Amino acid sequence: MRLAVLAIAVLAAATAQAAAQSDGVPAGPKVGEFEIKAYQKIPKAKSAVQLTSDTHLSRELRRQVMIRLSQRGNEVGFSGGNVMRMDVTYFDLNSGGQSGGGTIGGQPSYAEPGANPRMELPSNPIRRRDTISPQASPPTLRINLTLYSVDGGKVLWAATGSCATSADRAKVAGEAIINRIFDNADKSLTGDAGCPF
Repeated sequence: MRLAVLAIAVLAAATAQAAAQSDGVPAGPKVGEFEIKAYQKIPKAKSAVQLTSDTHLSRELRRQVMIRLSQRGNEVGFSGGNVMRMDVTYFDLNSGGQSGGGTIGGQPSYAEPGANPRMELPSNPIRRRDTISPQASPPTLRINLTLYSVDGGKVLWAATGSCATSADRAKVAGEAIINRIFDNADKSLTGDAGCPF
């Protein structure tokens, strides 16, 4: 119980710290770009990489982040001195409920065999209900990484990147984003995410 309360306190402090450090600048980079905000270099202390959503895709991409951290000389694991929160989001707003990609419930379109099964919920297509045709936007993969210090919850480093990609190539696109981020992770910069298509 105390651990849960401590975790909530750390996340609340980290959110407040991130808001204070953002200088009021909204949002992140455009699709196809990445951005790093290095408030300090990634410390060599052990880092735990924690997912905000447990999907097959996010677990595969977490493995790539852990590989890149270990190549930098960091000890990595599921607990440690610093916590890197990883958000992996894949969304396709144009599927209109076809092939399960735009419905609430069921397996997402990028789920591979062996992914955690999801209970099927009543289908509820995500689409406009008026007569205005939506602008075509490509399916997009977005990765956010935020490194927090356990003592105090201070945001030490943050990065985000995105690629327009189909569901079957989301893993390859995610690995490209992660590689671009960690190729030069010690300084703040914005650049091309290295989307492979």
